[in-house]
Amino acid sequence: MDPILNRMDYLQVGVTSQKTMKLLPASRHRATQKVVIGDHDGVVICFGMKKGEAGAVFKTLPGPKVARLELGGVLNTPQEKIFIAAASEIRAFTKRGKQFLSFETNLTESIKAMHISGSDLFLSASYIYNHYCDCKDQHYYLSGDKINDVICLPVERLSRITPVLACQDRVLRVLQGSDVMYEIEVPGPPTVLALHNGNGGDSGEDLLFGTSDGKLGLIQITTSKPIHKWEIQNEKKRGGILCIDSFDIVGDGVKDLLVGRDDGMVEVYSFDNANEPVLRFDQMLSESVTSIQGGCVGKDSYDEIVVSTYSGWVTGLTTEPIHKESGPGEELKFNQEMQNKISSLRNELEHLQYKVLQERENYQQSSQSSKAKSTVPSFGINDKFTLNKDDASYSLILEVQTAIDNVLIQSDVPIDLLDVDKNSAVVSFSSCDSESNDNFLLATYRCQADTTRLELKIRSIEGQYGTLQAYVTPRIQPKTCQVRQYHIKPLSLHQRTHFIDHDRPMNTLTLTGQFSFAEVHSWVVFCLPEVPEKPPAGECVTFYFQNTFLDTQLESIYRKGEGVFKSDNISTISILKDVLSKEATKKINLNISYEINEVSVQHTLKLIHPKLEYQLLLAKKVQLIDALKELQIHEGNMNFLIPEYRCILEEADHLQEEYKKQPAHLERLYGMITDLFIDKFKFKGTNVKTKVPLLLEILDSYDQNALISFFDAA
Repeated sequence: MDPILNRMDYLQVGVTSQKTMKLLPASRHRATQKVVIGDHDGVVICFGMKKGEAGAVFKTLPGPKVARLELGGVLNTPQEKIFIAAASEIRAFTKRGKQFLSFETNLTESIKAMHISGSDLFLSASYIYNHYCDCKDQHYYLSGDKINDVICLPVERLSRITPVLACQDRVLRVLQGSDVMYEIEVPGPPTVLALHNGNGGDSGEDLLFGTSDGKLGLIQITTSKPIHKWEIQNEKKRGGILCIDSFDIVGDGVKDLLVGRDDGMVEVYSFDNANEPVLRFDQMLSESVTSIQGGCVGKDSYDEIVVSTYSGWVTGLTTEPIHKESGPGEELKFNQEMQNKISSLRNELEHLQYKVLQERENYQQSSQSSKAKSTVPSFGINDKFTLNKDDASYSLILEVQTAIDNVLIQSDVPIDLLDVDKNSAVVSFSSCDSESNDNFLLATYRCQADTTRLELKIRSIEGQYGTLQAYVTPRIQPKTCQVRQYHIKPLSLHQRTHFIDHDRPMNTLTLTGQFSFAEVHSWVVFCLPEVPEKPPAGECVTFYFQNTFLDTQLESIYRKGEGVFKSDNISTISILKDVLSKEATKKINLNISYEINEVSVQHTLKLIHPKLEYQLLLAKKVQLIDALKELQIHEGNMNFLIPEYRCILEEADHLQEEYKKQPAHLERLYGMITDLFIDKFKFKGTNVKTKVPLLLEILDSYDQNALISFFDAA
């Protein structure tokens, strides 16, 4: 039976990071547990619930923001020592709040991820991994891309130390000492790692991973190779995965999988007879879920899922029923408890109102004083700008710790704003004068009263590059605004991939000159997304990319003094040539040569064909809908229509929805074919812009063979 879970909000702390909340082990089976959580104010608070009220066990003083919180202790004993990572320091507390460790790692970067196993401490900053034993340095590894999480297979079960790093380049790196034993390619950038069932599963080697594009998987990490067990695709287009836990919330004796996502979705997966995960429960919270744990917090014997959110709420989804079956005596007791709770809440509300008035007066006095400095209230923004492979669009997610009033979007490059179902904000567009002030887009999103999270979808045009800016204004007094900038790169629709098809007809662009490895890497970073800012280790590097809109590919191989770029799309090579000629030659003399493969043009047209055909057919069907509806009203039924037209009427809503979701899709494809035509002849030294109207005529009465013939004949 699917679980019935009721929401209970326990406490709010400051803004929280990923994996900063844990439940301390219970003193006995199904007894209530204490919750420990660290926030961006650097405060660690441990609390328990008593008679429906949260009571603090201990609370530390503010300090650097808590980036991670883990439980540790002697192996094979209850893990009840609390370890926190803040800046470059590790601190540890007993369950009563007494600090017994302060370890300064002297890392040059702030700690981003941490794992504790007995006396072993595994840390990672952005690119650096360190292993310490009893606070003594053991091993070190410099990653080629950002490290998002770190974990170690259970030493007590395997008698070997096997750390695993989740890296932004869609790879899990399995280490032995300071060396990579092997790499595992995963379907998206991995954001979180967890041991299956909390202990590595039956083998002790089973590892769960979640990705930033919402995929979930299980891999067995053996000593020689990985074994992929299962993978869940993100078919419902939900948010990225931030946290995972294993706990039997269904009550069938088998641990379930608890998942928290960055769009506020909490999910419970159970396992069927074939050990495949099946979704049993989901619930949407209003903000991203930063930590998730299974246990018992609110009341003895009632299991629950405890989550922490970005703005610091600790919330329980409990199996305790809200409406209880009870006799007259029980009802009286329940009513008395409810009255006490209401009275307590009223007192708390009055106290808070008084405090707000006091603070407002203090602010007015200090701001009017002659010695007053500008006191702009600060607020945290959690933002994410990522390319979606499914529809070749960018998602911009803005999350604020308080309610958002409005967001102004400004862009100095042409972009399209796409509809987002989850978005309830009202959007209005302002007219732009792109020639005089470089504004191609000015749009304002006005949010509803309680909106703390806003999701936008954007589609860019390759070859057009610049900056997108978001001006975020929350509902706080005095009015204040923060600006976030996002770079739209020349090849913005390209995404990193592990493999490419080497049999495709490729065009080649070669750069040579007196440039360093760091300089050529900086040009690649400027042109392409998902490339690490720091140059990778080694003398030569190879990156593969796939165009998410057209499925064309790009291979880039570069070293000191030489860069070679190969693509099956001439337009990709043309964009690279133009950008590198403009940007790289500002300081350095470059020799740019190219080799064009004529067959690649026909190949690219064949890749565009199914997409163009689908969009033309969709547009044609949508144009027919109104006329067919009139006929239906006039005739009273659809029986006289041919099956094709009946089908269009039956699917009318779906077709219109699909068409609405893809504004300018057809124009985009026309633009890409036009660019391909111009670029093909540009490399031959011929200007064919006068023939573009003729090309557009052929596209309007589209026939694939006629289009290929036109390209060949021109």
